[in-house]
Amino acid sequence: MTRRWPAPLLLLLLLLLLAACGATPSPHPEAATPTPAPTAPTTTTATPTSAAALAHRSAPPAHIRIPAIGVSAAVVRLGLKPDGTLEVPSDYDDTGWYTGGPAPGETGPAVIAGHIDSRSGPAVFYRLRELRPGDEITVERADGSSVRFTVDGIAQYPKRAFPTEAVFGPSPDPILRLITCGGSFDRSQRSYRDNIVVTARLAP
Repeated sequence: MTRRWPAPLLLLLLLLLLAACGATPSPHPEAATPTPAPTAPTTTTATPTSAAALAHRSAPPAHIRIPAIGVSAAVVRLGLKPDGTLEVPSDYDDTGWYTGGPAPGETGPAVIAGHIDSRSGPAVFYRLRELRPGDEITVERADGSSVRFTVDGIAQYPKRAFPTEAVFGPSPDPILRLITCGGSFDRSQRSYRDNIVVTARLAP
């Protein structure tokens, strides 16, 4: 099943999902490393899913692994709050998938976001900017299957000039976007000025 981002939510998602990816940085963030979240069940039974089979699956993501940067984290589901704003992961060691968009492996851009840090130190996507083309990302699904992606590219965009359509717009292929904050920290606004976006494509 193919799901597309509802067009009216593209800008809303951009502004709200990406504004809350971290809190005030710790005094010495470089000295710490992300703490892996508890592993989800089925980690030993998950098997990669072929591209042909993906069209018939829409199980939600449950866990994400990125060996190159030491990430092993739960994936929680993110929806909209009653006031129309987007939820964010309550645990800084969790990542979050927006349920209004495609699931990882479905046609189109699936988005998983994570905090970069918290007041106590680095969070789950603190090292996201270190990823390089060819690095592997595995998303384990709630039904025990898994789907693999390889990093295609990484970009840093000012929040004031974010290419919304290019990142969230339709794609004929299954795409995974990993997003967090980046750049310098604006203490007056208590947020980072940029966003880090990693694009990954379905592994053969």
